[in-house]
Amino acid sequence: MKTNIYFDNAATTPVRKEVYDEILPYFMQYYGNASSIYTIARESKKALEKAREQVAKALNANIDEIYFTAGGSESDNFALKGIAEAMGKKGKHIITTQIEHHAILHTCEYLQQRGFEITYLPVDEYGKISLEELKNAIRKDTILISVMFANNEIGTIQPIKEIGAIAKEKGVYFHTDAVQAVGHVKIDVKEMNIDLLSLSGHKICAPKGIGAIYIKKGVAINPLIHGGAQEKRRRAGTENIADIVGLGKAIELANEEIEQNVTKVSALRDKLINGILEKIPYSKLNGHPTDRLPGNCNISFEFIEGESMLLLLDSKGIAASSGSACTSGSLDPSHVLLAIGLPHEKAHGSLRMTLEHYNTEKEVDIVLEELPAIVSKLRDMSPLYETFLKQQK
Repeated sequence: MKTNIYFDNAATTPVRKEVYDEILPYFMQYYGNASSIYTIARESKKALEKAREQVAKALNANIDEIYFTAGGSESDNFALKGIAEAMGKKGKHIITTQIEHHAILHTCEYLQQRGFEITYLPVDEYGKISLEELKNAIRKDTILISVMFANNEIGTIQPIKEIGAIAKEKGVYFHTDAVQAVGHVKIDVKEMNIDLLSLSGHKICAPKGIGAIYIKKGVAINPLIHGGAQEKRRRAGTENIADIVGLGKAIELANEEIEQNVTKVSALRDKLINGILEKIPYSKLNGHPTDRLPGNCNISFEFIEGESMLLLLDSKGIAASSGSACTSGSLDPSHVLLAIGLPHEKAHGSLRMTLEHYNTEKEVDIVLEELPAIVSKLRDMSPLYETFLKQQK
């Protein structure tokens, strides 16, 4: 069946019509290389700098603190490897968390192999770090704290401003992976004492393969990609003007509409969460009940597998994602769900549904109608559920 309800916006989003229209001229009309000096190239350069200004405005950053990349993963790699190389003589200790995106965790593993020591802060049952544990983890040789703004799986928002204040007081750089947060919650890099921030276009209705990194003026960082002099010699490679234009337009629209979208999407999220918990027994919300992304709904269902739910939802034209990585070739449940204390069997039975501004109340109603029957069908086939029911008698 064709997908007609898309509830997997944390994975990616469709390109907005306004963004698509803004991009088109830069494929065949204004195709010049922004590093050249003739007229058609100057048009590309003008578009490049306009997008830089749009991104900077959304973050309350300075224009010259924004650098374009190929996406969130590159920005995360740039932040961690760049700081590690530039600050390695001062210290080799980095602090992060157990629930970061793999773009951070795998980069930390890479740095560990090269002599850096990584402290992975635990989180509580809601996915939040302890500020006291963060303070205690900072050492004289700590050069960077990297804590994601909001978790991509459970939606929990960290106390970013407080983390930034601690880092500033201790003289340690603070990076945040804000890929899931940008465009969905208000971000002010100055007020929050953020030194580096990663973002990605395809999470806010811009194309895939485009992102940016905010680097506060004065931060010591080495380039990740070497070559030409683009992006003030910090990110080599001929600029992807069309997609950069798309990112600029998308973040501008998201920033302009953020208040109304937060109100609308949060209401849809709450209706979805409350409806599921009321209609389906032995279900549990994962993540913080209030300090969470507007569109994030992550719920664990006992006695069933998340992958089976996905297949049956898909047969009804509903797209979502699960709390296990089976579709990517791994049988392991989500590291995030394990970190918040879920046992393996409950982590495997998790469902993540993420909403955007274009989702509707009618779509939520349809999911609330279809999902209970799907869960009931799967439980009827589950030996675990059968055993549980016998024990209850």
